[in-house]
Amino acid sequence: MAEQSPSPSPSLRTPVTGETPSTPPAGGVSRRALLGTAGATGLALGAAGAGIGYAAAPARATPLSSVGSGRAMFHGKHQPGITEGLQARGHLIAFDLAAGAGRTEAAALLRRWSATAGRLMAGEPTTHDDTDVARDAGPSSLTITFGFGNIFFARTGLEKQRPSALDPLPDFSSDQLDKARSNGDLWVQIGADDALVAFHALRAIQKDAGSAARVRWQMNGFNRTPGATAHPMTARNLMGQLDGTRNPKPTDSDFDRRIFVPSSGEPAWMANGSYAVVRRIRMLLDDWEKLSLAAQENVIGRKKSNGAPLSGGTETTAMDLEKARADGEYVVPVNAHARITRPDQNGGAAILRRPFSYHDGIDADGTPDAGLLFVCWQADPLRGFVPLQRKLDRGDALSQYIRHEASGLFAVPGGAGDGEYVGQRLLEG
Repeated sequence: MAEQSPSPSPSLRTPVTGETPSTPPAGGVSRRALLGTAGATGLALGAAGAGIGYAAAPARATPLSSVGSGRAMFHGKHQPGITEGLQARGHLIAFDLAAGAGRTEAAALLRRWSATAGRLMAGEPTTHDDTDVARDAGPSSLTITFGFGNIFFARTGLEKQRPSALDPLPDFSSDQLDKARSNGDLWVQIGADDALVAFHALRAIQKDAGSAARVRWQMNGFNRTPGATAHPMTARNLMGQLDGTRNPKPTDSDFDRRIFVPSSGEPAWMANGSYAVVRRIRMLLDDWEKLSLAAQENVIGRKKSNGAPLSGGTETTAMDLEKARADGEYVVPVNAHARITRPDQNGGAAILRRPFSYHDGIDADGTPDAGLLFVCWQADPLRGFVPLQRKLDRGDALSQYIRHEASGLFAVPGGAGDGEYVGQRLLEG
């Protein structure tokens, strides 16, 4: 649930402009017409997310006719899918290298994946055997992000290049992890503001894997669609809470230091990269919804209606942790989620949260399998996610209403330059 939201620069998420065809072809709007649509998807990032830590924010509300024109850039200093606004649809997928596949096969795979990602993010079809699922759609703010898991380095003979920051996460008391849906050699994050565009990318990435890698696990998520609200606002999670008010902002003076590996960092191939912690966090909604409104607000430490701290003010008002009621009890309870996750309560530890909600149906007993595909970014998980989660483990009021069911940690290298593929400095270094 959390605090602070980023406002990335326009270069991170820009509209596609071009000629507008005078007459659309019969049967619908052409891809070219959509790419030429005037009116770009906005960039403002309000706060959003759920679960623990902090969340990246949704994109500015825009007319639905312009949703398809939003475009993120594949080539750049950082990989896409980190500082862009929350997209309406998302897929997380992990692969294991096939038996006998090593560094050579991994390099060829990342080369294929990077070429495919670059084309799809530009709103173009794949180079061969395209499924046509996204025909007539624009890029729809598609982002595709790639990362490496811990075991990848042993399987490719690159153990000496494995970052120490990729050491396995410690165990936490709230963990009930399914190993089959955790970790993996390679990780791909896909997000888009159109479900078919996102699915098209998922199929293309899976097909490109060929015989080099097999799917280990895959998860599907969603967020509010751009344009669904009358004005830009913080998103709500599946518990109904406004969430992500204090996510770190790219305009913060220490944003890069907290979120990205410095250009002089170690190992060198991780320069301008980041580390992604991925957690499938199930929300125990039946139990949560039995609470009164006041009880829910005490668990979080904020008003459900507008996200304002219980100590008073508006959503962005600084929380007064010392304010007490007449009976001497703190207005914001000592175990409130928003109190515990504040950076000033955790030695400055902060993470950039960029999650998706999920709903995977109803269990046999009628319990909804729903919650958060939690993805957070940091320059070093031992200074970001780990201290925050340890603090939450020791007494977060929210912990009895959530369950961590899957987990992964991935090294996400910096962006690929023109003519490069993601991970080239590692695989060809």
